[in-house]
Amino acid sequence: MATTKNTDPRATLRGGLPDHYLTPEDLVTMFSLPSVETVYQWRRKRIGPAGFRVGRYLRFDPAAVRAWVTQQGVLEDAA
Repeated sequence: MATTKNTDPRATLRGGLPDHYLTPEDLVTMFSLPSVETVYQWRRKRIGPAGFRVGRYLRFDPAAVRAWVTQQGVLEDAA
C-alpha cells in the first residue's frame, strides 16, 4: 500500500513538528511572505524566528518557529 507524504511545510508545522529543519523558502510559503528577502531582513533586524547557519545555508528549527509564532500572538494580545 503506497502512502503519500504531505510536503507542505504549513500543514506539517500545524500537524506536528517535521523531521527536518525549515528553509527560508519554507517560511515564505508558511507565512505567505512576498520573498525570501523578507526572511533575511527579519534575521538582520533580529525580529523573526531564530535561525542558524549550516555551512552557507540558513535553516530554522520548527520548534523555534512555532515558539516565535506563539510569542507574536502573545505580543499582539498585550498591545
